[in-house]
Amino acid sequence: MATAAATGASISPASSTLVEEPVNSVTSVSPPLPGPSGRRSSESARTLPGPGFHRNRSVNDRSRSMSATIPPQYRAALEAARTGRPPVPSAPPGRDSPAPRPRRAPVVYPALLSRVAEAFKARIQLGDRVKDGLTYKDAFDGREAVDTIAYIIKTTDRNLALLLGRALDAQKFFHAVTYDHRLRDSSHDLYQFRTKLPSPFVSGELTHVPHEHEELIKALGQPLINGGGGGGDVSTKESPSPSAEDDSEKKEGSRPTSPTPSVAGASSPVTRPRAGSVSSDDVPLPTGVFTLLTDCYSPTCTRDQLCYSIACPRRLEQQARLNMKPQRELKKQISRESLGDLVEPGTLWIHSVPAEVVASVSDTEKKRQEAINEVIYTERDFVRDMEYLRDCWIKPLRELDIIPEARREDFITQVFWNINDIIAVNTRLRDALNKRQKSYAVVEQIGDVLLEAVPHFHPFVSYGAHQLYGKYEFEKEKSTNPAFARFVEETERRPESRKLELNGYLTKPTTRLARYPLLLEAVLKHTPAENPDKTALPKVVEIVREFLKAVNTETGKAENRFNLLQLDQQLVFRPGEQVDLRLREEGRELIYKGALKKRGGSQGDGGELMVFLFDHALLMVKPKSKVEQYKVYRRPIPLELLLVSAPDEFATQKPQNNRQKQLIKNAPHAPVIPMKDTKGGFSITFVHLGRKYYQITLWASTYVSQRKWVEHIQKQQEIMRERSNVFETITLSEGFFIGVNKVNCAAPFNQGRRAVYGTDDGVYLSNLLERNREPVKVLALKDVEQVDVLEDYQLLIVLAERQVITFPLDALDPMDPLSGLKRAKRIASHISFFKAGVCVGKTLVCVVKSSPLSSTIKALEPIDQNIRGRSKPTFRKLLQGGNDTLRVYKEFYIPVQSSSIHFLKTRLCIGCTNGFEIVDLETLDTQGLLDPADQSLEFVHKRENLKPLAIYRIENEFLLCYDEFAFYVNKAGWRSRKEFMVYWEGNPTGFALHYPYVLAFEPTFVEIRHVETGAMSQIIQGNNLRCLFADTPPSTTHGANNYYNVYQQGYGYNSYPSPDGGRTSIASMSSNGYGSPGALAPYPNPYVPRPPLGAGRDEILMVSDDRVMRLQMTATARAALHGH
Repeated sequence: MATAAATGASISPASSTLVEEPVNSVTSVSPPLPGPSGRRSSESARTLPGPGFHRNRSVNDRSRSMSATIPPQYRAALEAARTGRPPVPSAPPGRDSPAPRPRRAPVVYPALLSRVAEAFKARIQLGDRVKDGLTYKDAFDGREAVDTIAYIIKTTDRNLALLLGRALDAQKFFHAVTYDHRLRDSSHDLYQFRTKLPSPFVSGELTHVPHEHEELIKALGQPLINGGGGGGDVSTKESPSPSAEDDSEKKEGSRPTSPTPSVAGASSPVTRPRAGSVSSDDVPLPTGVFTLLTDCYSPTCTRDQLCYSIACPRRLEQQARLNMKPQRELKKQISRESLGDLVEPGTLWIHSVPAEVVASVSDTEKKRQEAINEVIYTERDFVRDMEYLRDCWIKPLRELDIIPEARREDFITQVFWNINDIIAVNTRLRDALNKRQKSYAVVEQIGDVLLEAVPHFHPFVSYGAHQLYGKYEFEKEKSTNPAFARFVEETERRPESRKLELNGYLTKPTTRLARYPLLLEAVLKHTPAENPDKTALPKVVEIVREFLKAVNTETGKAENRFNLLQLDQQLVFRPGEQVDLRLREEGRELIYKGALKKRGGSQGDGGELMVFLFDHALLMVKPKSKVEQYKVYRRPIPLELLLVSAPDEFATQKPQNNRQKQLIKNAPHAPVIPMKDTKGGFSITFVHLGRKYYQITLWASTYVSQRKWVEHIQKQQEIMRERSNVFETITLSEGFFIGVNKVNCAAPFNQGRRAVYGTDDGVYLSNLLERNREPVKVLALKDVEQVDVLEDYQLLIVLAERQVITFPLDALDPMDPLSGLKRAKRIASHISFFKAGVCVGKTLVCVVKSSPLSSTIKALEPIDQNIRGRSKPTFRKLLQGGNDTLRVYKEFYIPVQSSSIHFLKTRLCIGCTNGFEIVDLETLDTQGLLDPADQSLEFVHKRENLKPLAIYRIENEFLLCYDEFAFYVNKAGWRSRKEFMVYWEGNPTGFALHYPYVLAFEPTFVEIRHVETGAMSQIIQGNNLRCLFADTPPSTTHGANNYYNVYQQGYGYNSYPSPDGGRTSIASMSSNGYGSPGALAPYPNPYVPRPPLGAGRDEILMVSDDRVMRLQMTATARAALHGH
């Protein structure tokens, strides 16, 4: 018989947990019997290994298995360690004593349950396992458990390993996912470790629930899904995350596809973990001694001088070593009952009907009737179990003063949810099945009864989704309310409980739902083709399986939401670094989590960090040891701004399909960030791009763990890119503009079919329709900083060596780059920059001569001698004088340094060191754009070194883009749309508008936001990104009430304070944080020819290293905008 003894141990009656006591005796504790003695269905029928598992065994067999477990060399080593003497070598094998086979020592001392449990937890492979259609998270099967224990104690005796495993599960170290049986050596039975709470974020028992958790409890009380107990708002795609835990032999997390329908086992009264045995975050390990595997406890017993005990392990070992037969009086009887559960006789159909009826049917019909009988009596058992919950738990809790009256009803609702709805549905089904069985000795069909009942199984889905919340409430109450803890202990001891704890009954609805397909398929297997059940039962099974899918999905949503709610309350930010991670948002999801190590820096800052990968951000925290909190270690990183680098010594090139190759070809080069030396170990460097830049290197414990982190991050980033794919990039040129010939500027013309590029080496022309042709040099100039094309005037304007020069387009000769210089016309010298656009109905070219203290601006008007099809008055020819291409329209001076010019309808807007200045071209009056009387703009006036970079007219308002933020003002210069405020994630150097989106270019990414809400729509990462060309569109007077925003999950987090001191949340601008997608008013198609005068060019050109690209809206985004 299997025995687990604890040195000075007693068993707590409520929990069977061994608690250490200062007693000097040795107590043998027999494991409990395998389960209730009542009727057994196939749901709980024993599952035992094959015939080889049970065999007639003698004491010699037991001795052999024990001596094989503890070899003489190991015992000698233990003895030497205890007495200080060197081990006595074994006698050389003689003729009568075969040489013992050399065996490795056990991984740990096998008699100490805590050591075995620790080794077991470190080595067992956890994962998502499916049983009866339900997916269980972090589970293992019985065969794996016995294999692992056998490996730890180095035995080939699976019975011995099974008994040791049962000694562990007797202390609730792990439990069957259905809670209804002990450990079995079977791959069909699944088990989970006991957890303190069903959340992966809790450290320590909830012995005291702080006041701040009340909000969580209230949140948990909200209905989660429609049907049953309530309707809710949880929405997510997949289940909660796996985890990446300690060492290489522990399971590496992987993204599951479905949740766990059952929660972990109930906590028993907790013993304080022994020093060094477990961390404070773990459930205490089992304690006790497994006597079959102990050394002799007598201090006088040695290998040479055995002690007096006839049961001394050394005596048995010696007998095994010398192949001696044990004495007859030591013979023991092996207990068979502990190895399986026996089915009570009398539950079979053949026992419930007269013998003549049994004799009158065929063998196949007998099997069918047995299967039908099992469906019916297991339904009766299930309803009886649910009534037990109602009568022995819900009713006393409602009537007795165990839970304070103020929250009594809410507590009962949270723990038992809609059990009464399930009882009502299944009672009707039970009664209908009973009536059918009583009416006919041989039941013809049951499909019609089931088809009528199963469509009403919606309460099962609601119940399964809420199960985790009930578990939380139950555990919290048990740990804080002594009266309730006593009630639980007393009720679980009652005969009606059949030795099954409450959690075992609370999981029965989900496991019962999963059993229907198995039971009905057994009936179907023996049903003849002409029977109505042959068509009815498959329909029933299909309906039930749909409910099972719903249970898996909704349970995943519920668990994910629960974990995120709890984590959200446990985060503690550094002063001034508070950010809103939006973990409570609908659809938020935890993808992956695990511990990564940091190595000591200058401050000796070593240790371990807990890292969480959400669907939108990466979070690094440091657990606080004494309280259930996580201290945020560094600012969370939005995934779009995350760059991850991990050296891969075993990298293999993965095959890419054509679509992936095309995406890579057209995408910008990845950002290149100088990385610190990370030699040694499996390092992962995380880089936060943008304004909040930082990089940190952490180390994974194994290569597999390192690759898992990288794969999960890259996969989620790819999902986000596909989800937020508003703009795409098309490569126009690659590998040509390199080295000193890097491209500085560009301008498209001929309706986007051609482009000119300016480099330090000259001007190049490219035909964009001929993809495989490289650009051709057409002008041999130096240091070309700006180029632009006035198509209406067939004029190329170039800023080279601070001179503005014009060239007729027909003078550009690809065969002779010097010939075009002969037709050059120098317009101005010592120019900082120029800008072409339309103002007061005229095409103007403004050239700016800027110094730190002043700016001189000339507005030049092209001479229309080259306009095709227009009449040219003769007096103009006389005034033009020769080959002049531009003439001065206006000239003015402002006493500040300017950096940009923007064309409004009748005025110029100059971006300068003190903000935007408005110049009336008729009167040349100059005034600041922002009205100083508007106190809400103080945050702009007080900010130093602020750079105004762009202004765009949206309807009758102006969107002002600075290098730090963007906001709206009206025509009077007062702040408008005060709820609108954008803080750029990067440090923009240029902007572009492609209505309804504004694009901000910074060196490592393009930030794309919606102009109506400010919501982030897309991030495009790249290396050395620069905007080469973005024409200022004509004033946008058609605003968008609806718009297209594919970024349905929201972006990043709210991290910047608003000017008034409060937090401006993008979520405050719309009901869900990112507006409601819809159709837009028609916007001009960039691929349709446009009127030549006054129309902006839609092309946006940018460069990443040597790769020149065009940014354009995707076909999906365009279709959504136009309402197609």
